[in-house]
Amino acid sequence: MEHDDVDMTGADGTEVELDDMKKRLKEMEDEAAALREMQAKVEKEMGSVQEPSTAAASQASREEVDSRSVFVGNVDYSCTPEEVQQHFQSCGTVNRVTIRTDKFGQPKGYAYVEFLEVEAVQEAILLNESELHGRQLKVSAKRTNIPGMKQFRARRPNPAMGFRSRGPFVAPPFMYSPYGYGKVPRMRMPMRYSPYF
Repeated sequence: MEHDDVDMTGADGTEVELDDMKKRLKEMEDEAAALREMQAKVEKEMGSVQEPSTAAASQASREEVDSRSVFVGNVDYSCTPEEVQQHFQSCGTVNRVTIRTDKFGQPKGYAYVEFLEVEAVQEAILLNESELHGRQLKVSAKRTNIPGMKQFRARRPNPAMGFRSRGPFVAPPFMYSPYGYGKVPRMRMPMRYSPYF
């Protein structure tokens, strides 16, 4: 009667369960290894894992492309890349025209023109303040964007915010309160008769 609730399985029963658990553990380890392998393959295809030499090479190629490109500002919103290409065709062979758009597909009003020759950039800069679709274009050499190097712009003082200095915080000189710690003098209003007090 005392041993009714105790399950007394033989040694064979526990060995079968142990073997089954080992088999499942082996399957899970194999699946995890396959997942890791697939993840590494996807990252390699996406190019997110770059070796330092590859990253330096891509930065160098980006700088080389940027040296052959110009920034074109104040581009009309109805302008097409073909029209921009025709406008800069006199400077040299145009490789690519990129008109930047916002997330809704509307043009932002500026473009990048990439040439095949570096000399064409100087010719294109001469087209600064030329007109396209009745708007004066702003043409300048494209600068290479360096990730993480944001240019600091000082904030202009706002009179509505008050004039605060950017110096380090200096605590006011310590004074003992004449009324005691935490005590503040109470200013009473002139008493007026009230029947409710």
